[in-house]
Amino acid sequence: MLKLTYTEGSFYLECLTHSLEEWVAQRVILALRVGQSICIEPSTASFLLPVDLPGVETLIAGVKRNDSEIMALSTCDAEYMEVTLQGSWLADASEDGVGVFVTTLSDRTEFFLQKLWQEAQESSASVMSE
Repeated sequence: MLKLTYTEGSFYLECLTHSLEEWVAQRVILALRVGQSICIEPSTASFLLPVDLPGVETLIAGVKRNDSEIMALSTCDAEYMEVTLQGSWLADASEDGVGVFVTTLSDRTEFFLQKLWQEAQESSASVMSE
């Protein structure tokens, strides 16, 4: 399962070994126990990846082969492509854009997407420090 955590200024992508259903059920139980409202709805999430990352072509081929119903890739400009995922949005009742997006892809695609996202974070951090 892929989990994208959106905060006020950024987001974090991670792979989890839990099933989507198991993770959502645990999150709902936690909200009930602490008295927090929770909203769960079908949604999409998008983020950008640099097109020059090693492995982007492999991701494109994998999506076409296995995950085209859940994930779409589109070119934004000469430097970036947009990754759009189908899944579920979990948040409290407020509409401030802070929450968690979860989806399930093939294990290989999830792992590879997380690896590419991490490489993009590392390369943007090194550019910022220069």
